[in-house]
Amino acid sequence: MRRRATESAGRALARSPGHGYAPGRRGFTLIEVMVALLIVFVAGMALTAAYINVLNAYAVVGKATEKSEDVRFARAQLLAEADRTKAEEGNNFDLPDGGHIAWKAKIEPTDIADLFTVTFNCEITGTDKVNTGPVNETLMLMRPTWSDGAEASKLRDKIKERITEVQQKRVP
Repeated sequence: MRRRATESAGRALARSPGHGYAPGRRGFTLIEVMVALLIVFVAGMALTAAYINVLNAYAVVGKATEKSEDVRFARAQLLAEADRTKAEEGNNFDLPDGGHIAWKAKIEPTDIADLFTVTFNCEITGTDKVNTGPVNETLMLMRPTWSDGAEASKLRDKIKERITEVQQKRVP
């Protein structure tokens, strides 16, 4: 009987507030709650930082894509130009975002008729696009309208001679 009284007193004491851990007690201690909140907070901060980095990367890629589209448009103007002099002089135009593009080309003939080595220079200014500034490309373009008729005929005749020589060497 004395044992039962001691056990019931122990249970009552264990249930009383501020008296430590008891096996039958339910709930969390303040330290456990604080640690859980800290873990959630740190995870939330890491996810927020990752999300901000993704947004910044999308913005940079978007600006670079806009720049490449503007350069592509300027290159299309060069490719559409039938007059060699106008192509070498180039052109310039304003961009929708307030920027400006100026392009020109240096055109040099090759040893093959109607084939030209073109150095395309494009300058982007006055915009916030990534890597604004010069864009230089070297292209090989076949343009019969840029050729001098007499010079193209001479080059074609030279090629015909070379083909004839090669064919004669092959025939036994």
